[in-house]
Amino acid sequence: MARNGGLATILRDKAPFPTRQLAVLALCRISEPIAFMSIFPYVYFMVKSFDVANSEAQIAMYTGMVTSAFAFAECASSVFWGRLSDRIGRKRVLLGGLFGTGLSMLILGFSRSLPVAIIARALGGLLNGNIGVLQTTVAELVTVEKHQPRAYSIMPFVWCLGTIIGSSLGGILANPVASWPSQFSGTIFDRFPYLLPNLVCTAVVIFGLLVGIFFLEETHEDRKHDRDRGVEMGRWLLSKICHRHDYNPLAEKPGTLDELRSMLETDRQSDYDSAASSPTLCGSRTPVTRTPSLSLEREIKLSPETPKIFTNQICLIILSVGLLAFHTISLEQLLPILMANPKSEKAPQLPFKFQGGFEFPQQKIGSILAIQGLIQMIAQVVFFPWISRKLGSRRTFWLTIATYPFLYLLAPYLALLPERLRTPGIVLLLLWKVTAQSLSYPSLNIMLANSAPSKKVLGTLNGAVASSASICRGFGPTVSGAIATVGENHGMSGLAWWVCACIAMLAWTPGFLLKEAGKSNLKVEVEGDEEAGLRTSLADDISDTDSVCTLTLHDGIEVLPK
Repeated sequence: MARNGGLATILRDKAPFPTRQLAVLALCRISEPIAFMSIFPYVYFMVKSFDVANSEAQIAMYTGMVTSAFAFAECASSVFWGRLSDRIGRKRVLLGGLFGTGLSMLILGFSRSLPVAIIARALGGLLNGNIGVLQTTVAELVTVEKHQPRAYSIMPFVWCLGTIIGSSLGGILANPVASWPSQFSGTIFDRFPYLLPNLVCTAVVIFGLLVGIFFLEETHEDRKHDRDRGVEMGRWLLSKICHRHDYNPLAEKPGTLDELRSMLETDRQSDYDSAASSPTLCGSRTPVTRTPSLSLEREIKLSPETPKIFTNQICLIILSVGLLAFHTISLEQLLPILMANPKSEKAPQLPFKFQGGFEFPQQKIGSILAIQGLIQMIAQVVFFPWISRKLGSRRTFWLTIATYPFLYLLAPYLALLPERLRTPGIVLLLLWKVTAQSLSYPSLNIMLANSAPSKKVLGTLNGAVASSASICRGFGPTVSGAIATVGENHGMSGLAWWVCACIAMLAWTPGFLLKEAGKSNLKVEVEGDEEAGLRTSLADDISDTDSVCTLTLHDGIEVLPK
């Protein structure tokens, strides 16, 4: 029995990190930030070319409408896509989201009026629920808790890389007739000056879509055993390329549940054979020693009802994500404004009444933001996994939200530093900013995955989280921009920063109420003394492999989920 009890532990500890499938997921993922960020370098000039604005202020307002349309539309549809992925599987929804992104980019490239541009961006948000579904897929791929920090740092790293590539493509390829008149003059790009970057981004999205069709495997526990002709075609292509009929480099090692099932069945058979050959009493065919048989049975269980899904912990996580998204997206808008604002000629009236910025040129601002992306990539893959392993997800998140208000309180005062200290000051601010972002979001994602009552509702939960983040990201730039305008009119350029500090302090309440949640959600029901040790050991060992499985001992003893 001890051998059976330690079997799941051995399999769990040897479970491989899902490198190959996460790599496929990353290739699908990177196309989205490339497409999403490519619009930002030229959207102001695109709106200006529509000739609908009478002033610079109106251009800025319409630009905000175009950029915010995606977030608001995504908020309206994220829960729907999450619930749909719980029903039909993750892969189909992810591929549908990629298709929606590509379609949105094409329409945007051909748009020649403000309403069409807004509709294109809104369509991209409505058809794309991949933020939440991607987190769900990662949670289902990573079945070992010690792998979580490393795994949850990959998608943010891919996003950072995609934003750098997307911003560069948008800036270089927009209006190619003006940049390379000899090559593009007299072509379709005369009429549609912003079509080229969208065509290139659409090609990248199509590449991600093909990778997903051929190599991405379903992770939903009720759907992952369904036949996938796309994956079959991908394996066939790889076998032809590598000239091996059984070649499948994208498949991971056998899952722990399947291995456990096979090995337990083998042990059961060997125990039966041993018992069958043992002495019997009075000619009875019943062996003197009897070992209970084991089987691991997957059961299709109905998802919990909605009130049971949204527990207090889940609601606190959703609220924390929304508040975090609001003040971090506001930071993304306020930081370039701080760097671009001219130096103030007026003497400051401390502590609150002062104006001015760094007066950096556009090229320097672009370089600083690009460096910021590189720093965040390093922080994401190096610092977050190490800190999360040392402190745990909850403490890591606590550490982050505790420091955010001080970041916002101090940032506007950097404009008052002497000239020689301004660049070091902004570098320190960026290091603080990107480290905080690299630690906060993945920590919440891990806590959400570990707090879910069942993997079957992860899509719905991640959809709700994505919806909360999207609506706050939609309102964040608008609200902070309006507050910044009020502050400038009253001689306080730091007003919007200090409001963000107050919101970050408000996020302390739900953040500090969160609890550390592990992946072990199974309950052991003990009946009798003879097999208690075996049941307890198996329950402890199998808890990391699948939170909705039922381990049935044929003698009537069950290890049931909570």
